[in-house]
Amino acid sequence: MGLEHRLAPKYASIITEADRYDNWKEEGYFTAGDTNKKPYSLVIPPPNVTGKLHLGHAWDTTLQDILCRYKRLQGYDVCWVPGMDHAGIATQAKVDARLKEEGISRYDIGREKFLDRAWAWKEEYAATIRKQWAKLGLSLDYSRERFTMDYGLSEAVNKVFVDLYNDGLIYQGERIINWDPEARTALSNIEVEHKEIMGHMYYFRYKVQETGQELVIATTRPETMFADQAIFVHPDDKRYKDIVGLHAINPANGEALPIMADDYIDMEFGTAVMKCTPAHDPNDFALAKKYDLPMPICMNDDGTMNEMCGKYTGMDRFECRKALVEDFEKAGVVDHIEEHLHQVGHSERTGVIVEPYLSKQWFVKMKPLAEEVLKNQQIPDQKISFVPERFEHTFTQWLENIEDWCISRQLWWGHRIPAWTSETTGELYVGTKAPEGSDWKQDEDVLDTWFSSALWPFSTFGWPEDTADLERYYPTNTLVTGYDIIFFWVARMAFQARYCTDNRPFRDVLIHGLIRDRQGRKMSKSLGNGVDPMDVIAEKGADALRFFLTTNSAPGMDLRYDETKVDAAWNFINKVWNASRYVLMQLEPGEVYSIDPESLSASDQWIMDRFNRTLAEVEKNMDKYEFAIAGNVLQNFVWNDFCSWYIELSKTDKSRNTSAVLLEVLKKSILLLSPYMPFVTDTIWEALPGTAGSINTAEWPASFKFQSDPELEREMDLVLQIVQSVRELKAEYRMKPSAPIVIFVQDETGHPVTLSSRAAGALDGLCHARLSDREPEGECATRTLGTFVLSAGLSELVNVSEEKARLQREMERLEKEIMRGEKMLSNPGFTSKAPAAKVAAETQKLENYRTEFTLAKEQFRKLDKIQPKK
Repeated sequence: MGLEHRLAPKYASIITEADRYDNWKEEGYFTAGDTNKKPYSLVIPPPNVTGKLHLGHAWDTTLQDILCRYKRLQGYDVCWVPGMDHAGIATQAKVDARLKEEGISRYDIGREKFLDRAWAWKEEYAATIRKQWAKLGLSLDYSRERFTMDYGLSEAVNKVFVDLYNDGLIYQGERIINWDPEARTALSNIEVEHKEIMGHMYYFRYKVQETGQELVIATTRPETMFADQAIFVHPDDKRYKDIVGLHAINPANGEALPIMADDYIDMEFGTAVMKCTPAHDPNDFALAKKYDLPMPICMNDDGTMNEMCGKYTGMDRFECRKALVEDFEKAGVVDHIEEHLHQVGHSERTGVIVEPYLSKQWFVKMKPLAEEVLKNQQIPDQKISFVPERFEHTFTQWLENIEDWCISRQLWWGHRIPAWTSETTGELYVGTKAPEGSDWKQDEDVLDTWFSSALWPFSTFGWPEDTADLERYYPTNTLVTGYDIIFFWVARMAFQARYCTDNRPFRDVLIHGLIRDRQGRKMSKSLGNGVDPMDVIAEKGADALRFFLTTNSAPGMDLRYDETKVDAAWNFINKVWNASRYVLMQLEPGEVYSIDPESLSASDQWIMDRFNRTLAEVEKNMDKYEFAIAGNVLQNFVWNDFCSWYIELSKTDKSRNTSAVLLEVLKKSILLLSPYMPFVTDTIWEALPGTAGSINTAEWPASFKFQSDPELEREMDLVLQIVQSVRELKAEYRMKPSAPIVIFVQDETGHPVTLSSRAAGALDGLCHARLSDREPEGECATRTLGTFVLSAGLSELVNVSEEKARLQREMERLEKEIMRGEKMLSNPGFTSKAPAAKVAAETQKLENYRTEFTLAKEQFRKLDKIQPKK
């Protein structure tokens, strides 16, 4: 009996993965700080504390974990910083919803008690996220965990705000911003999702006060008409030249609006007459600034109409639109209404339609910051490198066309803006600490979540303090993230790092795509096609999920979730488990196994050479972040070369050296697999003799050192090709796999191939074939093996009399089918009345029967020439 009892007879992920992670954490395997090693660092893209991790998080973090485990095995001091994001709008919306269930709102309990609730939410969901990280097996350094609103990060945020303000890069200004009426806060442009929806273009009649002439003016948002301030036409438009300087009556409120001219107006679009609503449209705002027009707002911050709107005051904006249009129709104001397909902005967080809205906000002046990043992208040792490279263009193009960033949010959950106003003098004070005295009132707003997230790569290491971690681990080596947040996060980290640290935040950015369902659709609640990674882990195990996620998509490409491929990953892990048990079965308890280079068989040399090639391919692709290629190369080696071939070959050579080779190849293979599937490889590693402790403390394997014999390796390659062909021939001719067979193989010159005794023994052991030095007589079955040709006499492959009898029966059956088909298709009653598809199907069937009959007849003819095997 060998050592197979060290592994359970059957692989079960629920047992293999239970409690192992807790042990890893307790042993401190993932805690960085070994200064004798070269540092390697990365920071986790912090998940929002709004709920559970989804499949995209599982993919993103598994890619990072593979990288960390690979680098640890290579001897690096790996620092992978975990953490979470406070996610201002999203978390506040969740807490608001919870309060609503209790029948109260945040305004009922006040800011301080609301923040207590938000912190409680954070603790609840942070605990959930940590459990999910554990389930995934992520090798995070929990001693360095951070949160975007912890004390240290808050200090960093305040310092950056104050520095930017003092440098003239942060300012307050009134602008048309994106307003979320549900969250009642401003949004930046990239927090708005534009969706194509069917709306309406409303054409209304405005009367010119002085002449009674009617102007038809179009709008998609009638509810904003109460804030109209002017009517514009083009100065060169002859149709309207005579009315410039006159007034048009606003049908919403009866006000007289000045008719003005500006070449901004497009004479080819619509009626070429435009109403100007400065506080509710960015283009109208620009015109109002140009002509110093008033900018009244007709809407409250919750999307209801204010006191400017008369009888419509208090109505929801869309209710007002409907009521106003109905009243206009009764009054004869409506010229006509057209359906209008257009892009409408929606809040990324709450999903409501965004309202363009005039508001006083805080902005970051972006051009100078972006230019610094772009300048350094031209310097090889300063630039951020993207994988794939094409995403650098996405990154730089956005920076080249950047607009000022609205950073203030009308929320309670977030970093409070460090600005105070004197209630007596109106003086503004910006500083990291509150000014002295009771006269100062702090700005009610908080900062955009991305403002603090942009500091993540260096604030997590203690910046602005000059810490040892900052010195050792910053800039980080690699960021792994999706292409969907290059604008949101990657670009912002780039310019904040350049401004705050005069450095890049990371050297490389590995970009992955989005996870979609099997049909290529985005996963969403509305489609009901989402997949909870924890459900997959409960059923198939984390190792199977990890291997699927990381071996089915190239960098930058989307990944389609396919349960059958997760099953395939599980099957591969099961194969590794069973192979490990087989190897342990060959080992005697208490024995020490080491390879004797002088006693290597051809198959030993072959598998060791194959491993060396696999190792080189894996390393090359891992270093290029091509984890899918590396994983597939590795799977091919383990499944095919090691399990399907070498283990089978080892059964024909039960020497001690073969056992040593089996063990050593398995050890090295397990090490290569461990970044992908840490749970099962750690379990197997601890079961193998000669390993010390957890695989987390092991080293990346070296290649085998031996004096290879190219001729022996070529011979083994040929043997395996012969085995494959013989197995195919036996299957084709319904021959038992265990039945002996004589074959002939000739090289490109026509000479018979001979094999060494060991290779011949392997051939016999794997497919019960014996090599002849004479070409078979009579009819043969042949296969080409590169430049070689394999032949086997048909008498070797079949029992001639039995096969002839079988073919005779088959030809009789086919003749009957042919007669039936011909009779049916020659019957006009069938061909004229049956559906065309049915006639076509029967015609095709008849053709197939005729082809099968011809083939069977030819096979029978060949067999008729063969002398039965004695």
